[in-house]
Amino acid sequence: MTGKRYPGYDVQSKRQTSSWNEPTRRAIDERLALPREPRFFNNLEWEILNAACARILPQPEDRAPVPLAAMVDAKVFSRQGDGYRDVRLPPLPQAWRCGLAAMDAEAQRRHHRSFVLLTADQQDALLHAMQRGELKDPTWGDMPAAVFFSHRLVNDITHAYYSQPAAWNDIGFGGPASPRGYVRLGENSRDPWEAMEAKPGLERKVSEVNRRVR
Repeated sequence: MTGKRYPGYDVQSKRQTSSWNEPTRRAIDERLALPREPRFFNNLEWEILNAACARILPQPEDRAPVPLAAMVDAKVFSRQGDGYRDVRLPPLPQAWRCGLAAMDAEAQRRHHRSFVLLTADQQDALLHAMQRGELKDPTWGDMPAAVFFSHRLVNDITHAYYSQPAAWNDIGFGGPASPRGYVRLGENSRDPWEAMEAKPGLERKVSEVNRRVR
């Protein structure tokens, strides 16, 4: 599915061209084949995570959504860390389990309902309070709510989104730079194998160009 800023562009049309090599194809195939059911989170945690994903990163309605919760679950299940960890955060699995439980506890404290049953506005208000560090339920333990928000909730969800071909179409990204790389490195320059961004009135012309991008 193509993006509106880059009409006609589908990054997966590069699959069998010199833009992608076999390791790239395998990596993308593995991401697209991730299980859609949770392997780490329990049922309630899974529902809370899905609800949070929908508020943190709403997705276009004209294409299949990127399975954000499934990708976060896969990261936690495989213990795939970031190579660093804020000292205020527990290890990845504990941080997520504690954070989701605390989110639900805060929802119960404020509204006497689970986070997944709140309205979108109520969920947003709770997330904004988390971002500002205003949530203090004992369920958080020693983990600051604002740190969980920025280093786990937003970080892991957005990283999942922008690792997917559907998101690449939205931003005109061609995937990994290996093996082809880039030649025109000057400001506002574009290699022939990069997508062209649409300007008002030129969408049809740009779409024709992008359909030939390989």
